[in-house]
Amino acid sequence: MIFQDARDYQILFLGSFLLLGISTRDWTLRPDLILVLILSCLLTQILLSGAGFDFKMVTLMPRLSLNPPLHWRYEVALSWRSALITALGLCLLLRANEYSTLALAGVGAIASKFFFRFRGKHFFNPANFGIIAALLFTNDAWVSPGQWGTDWWYLLLFLGTGGMILKRVGRWDTSAAFLLAYTILEAMRNFYLGWSWDVLHHQLMSGSLLLFALFMLTDPRSIPNSYFSRLIWAIALAVLTFILQHQFYLETAMFWALFILSPCTIFLDKVWSAPRFSWQFIPRRAYGAGLETIS
Repeated sequence: MIFQDARDYQILFLGSFLLLGISTRDWTLRPDLILVLILSCLLTQILLSGAGFDFKMVTLMPRLSLNPPLHWRYEVALSWRSALITALGLCLLLRANEYSTLALAGVGAIASKFFFRFRGKHFFNPANFGIIAALLFTNDAWVSPGQWGTDWWYLLLFLGTGGMILKRVGRWDTSAAFLLAYTILEAMRNFYLGWSWDVLHHQLMSGSLLLFALFMLTDPRSIPNSYFSRLIWAIALAVLTFILQHQFYLETAMFWALFILSPCTIFLDKVWSAPRFSWQFIPRRAYGAGLETIS
């Protein structure tokens, strides 16, 4: 049922942000480009779930029949939320003019969950992977970190909605550690350069920074499992973001930092073990016996 899953709230909030950005920020987003992103994500999720892709290359034909097995229908039914969240995240952050660029981002984002796994867990954030893929392999894609401006009411909106999601998934520590570490680094830099506190206030009021910290950085299926490892990972991410932004002058520093550090979750999960986050449990009747999780 709807709103029984934390992802239902994410879909509602991200969809509302998209409509809000189009109506209040004068975004020039074309409906056809939004449709391409959403369809590319959903169709890729359905195709790879239906193929049962798990590095063992299970035979495709039986699972793509007119009467697919029950477990395939469960996988598709339970995984469309994650694919739609990824698509909405890409709509909010990525810009391009060509269908092929956005299709590449959508397909790459969802495919990364199936191809880049360790012990059944994907370690790249799908939306972030799609953004980096589009930036690397095309000349058409760009990200506009300042598209939300610095209005205070966006800050309250993102903090309120993001807080609701983080309370449900229990990953508020990651956002808090990242934002605190990033704030301290920026404050030290401002103090060293002799700038006023208005500059720091302007930097921290970025809507894109809050969207990243509250909705992308806290994907519970791709970040470290342990509380302690999440703190270390979030602080390292803030430090790398700071370095890339101020030493290499990358406007998209936080996205590159997340991409670079994502594989480190494999090491952190090995050093500090903890139960893996699961969105749903479904009866093993579709699989055999016991319980299975679907991401």
